[in-house]
Amino acid sequence: MSSAQRKDDHVRLATEQQRAHSGRNQFDDVSFVHHALAGIDRPDVRLATTFAGITWRLPLYINAMTGGSAKTGAINRDLAVAARETGAAIASGSMHAFFRDPSCADTFRVLRTENPDGFVMANVNATASVDNARRAVDLIEANALQIHLNTAQETPMPEGDRSFGSWPAQIAKITAAVDVPVIVKEVGNGLSRQTLLALPDLGVRVADVSGRGGTDFARIENSRRPLGDYAFLHGWGQSTPACLLDAQDVGFPLLASGGIRNPLDVARALALGAGAVGSSGVFLRTLIDGGVSALVAQISTWLDQLAALQTMLGARTPADLTRCDVLIHGPLRSFCTDRGIDIGRFARRSSSADIRSEMTGSTR
Repeated sequence: MSSAQRKDDHVRLATEQQRAHSGRNQFDDVSFVHHALAGIDRPDVRLATTFAGITWRLPLYINAMTGGSAKTGAINRDLAVAARETGAAIASGSMHAFFRDPSCADTFRVLRTENPDGFVMANVNATASVDNARRAVDLIEANALQIHLNTAQETPMPEGDRSFGSWPAQIAKITAAVDVPVIVKEVGNGLSRQTLLALPDLGVRVADVSGRGGTDFARIENSRRPLGDYAFLHGWGQSTPACLLDAQDVGFPLLASGGIRNPLDVARALALGAGAVGSSGVFLRTLIDGGVSALVAQISTWLDQLAALQTMLGARTPADLTRCDVLIHGPLRSFCTDRGIDIGRFARRSSSADIRSEMTGSTR
């Protein structure tokens, strides 16, 4: 099967997953404590976010999706237009197809040509050579480089990699060689605390935990196998909120993607420590079903509703959401217990005197 056909299959299967999704994931195990006097004035709310020396106008980004075929090039063009019109940062899908076949370069390059002033991230896997990583950055004039980790996708992939031991050393080589920040991300199976703690030694500045709950690439690749004999890998890994809770106090900037369904999930992820939040599957489905105008409208609505949530919760900035009280329920609570995570602290974050005085207007 050609690389272009595989890319088209990924889009088709990911869209089918979105349509068939049950709607529930572990973000539903996270709830805000409502404080009726915590609200602030809407004009005081800002959406800009800063992490690892990078400032984005918005805490929401269009995460890695596709590229490498005529159809996916058209999708990337529309995604780039949506990013340009809303101000959202955007990431390319894996650019491995470009390394194999440079004739598909424009299917990735369009992310920059349609979005000349935006924040654009290139995307390679951990087996990419240093030269290819540089080529990826140069092709789309990337502001940052994502390196994706995807062992649970490669394993059932009929043509996938089976050698993973060299990945840490190769990541270190790439980070030392490129002139833009490197963001290591999963593809929907999550980054554990142990993985995150290993990344700074490899020169990595930011990580996108990209947990379970959205597009399941193990399921996608298994559906491409004649016998579908890797079904036991469906749902592999940790959810995005589990990863964020597992990562508390690692001292390392985090992004969050995987299972983001609505603005409340964005707020939940920000409250659990993410510097910004990305979505792929939901945006892809909107684009496929309604076109670029529908996607621009969806992102704009999400941003307006996120600002409304911040107003109600008393969070002037996305970072201020980390001072809001949140409760952890259900299976996510069990995960925290097993991992030794103190979830009580999240329920009592607004109890400090300075936050109480903000609620009452006191200056004492």
